Amino acid sequence: MFANRTEAGARLAGVLRRRGVEADVVLAVPRGGLPVGRAVADALDRPLDVIVARKLGAPSNAEVAIGAVAPDGSLWRNDDLIARLDVEESYVEEERGRQAAAAREKRERYRGADLDLSGRTALIVDDGIATGATMTACVRAAYAAGAARVVVAAPVASPRAVEALESEADAVVAVEAPEAFGAVGRHYRSFQQVSDEEALSYLE
Repeated sequence: MFANRTEAGARLAGVLRRRGVEADVVLAVPRGGLPVGRAVADALDRPLDVIVARKLGAPSNAEVAIGAVAPDGSLWRNDDLIARLDVEESYVEEERGRQAAAAREKRERYRGADLDLSGRTALIVDDGIATGATMTACVRAAYAAGAARVVVAAPVASPRAVEALESEADAVVAVEAPEAFGAVGRHYRSFQQVSDEEALSYLE
């Protein structure tokens, strides 16, 4: 159990240091990843930036992720779920276009320019990883931006997400990966929503 995102980031930074994880830049997933990312970046003495992705919602329930997409269109699809829900390909492409546009808008709000990671090691941080959908799209976007290595890190992650991400990134680090995962917020005593204003303040 973590007190809040900042304390979780400090604990995550400790684990990263003990494991000898090195990176050129820390990339936080807004908005909840920014307090965690700030703590990690400060502890590792590395610059903090953002990386953005948006989930693709199922037609019947937007909260169910059938995939995720980055601003550049980098896509991760949950093909098993798409088949199980009998989602038409035309819907997937339309949702991809909508969410990629929303991701570009979000990226511009936080950083403006496209991400250039040429030859660098990127450490992507979020406050928790439940399904891994958003993080997978972020990892693919980091490689597309030229990253030489990508490390994924979070205070808490589901074992299933860790396993899936290990085939996407060079390394995956989680302070906790409990079998009884539930929602990310269950692992925090304080888990208030982070506003855009607060999130941007961590980049100053």
